Amino acid sequence: MVDVGIFTKNADIQARAGANASATLKLTAETDKYVLDKESIINVRSRTNWSDIYSTLNVDVAGILKDTGALMCATEVVKADMSGYTSLEEARLMLNVMNNQINLNISILKDKGQETFMKAA
Repeated sequence: MVDVGIFTKNADIQARAGANASATLKLTAETDKYVLDKESIINVRSRTNWSDIYSTLNVDVAGILKDTGALMCATEVVKADMSGYTSLEEARLMLNVMNNQINLNISILKDKGQETFMKAA
């Protein structure tokens, strides 16, 4: 299947969803269903269209976009099927940790000083 993401790729989603996440839901065919929507949310929440300029960003600073997109998609994988985790609490902890990192990343991306730095790096 095609990996449709501009800065979010299936391998990154799989890594963030973890070993206990559903193997079926981690497949590219499944994650492709929401990758572009999550990238759009990142663009809107950070008030910058990173998708259009991603290829011009230095790989050292573009990683935050990859991380954020993969985390957002991984939360969808975990939420869709928590049966593989050792407990419901483990799945909830995974979601909490991922959501905390997503919020931190978005706050960094919203900072105009950080945006200027990322575009110039």
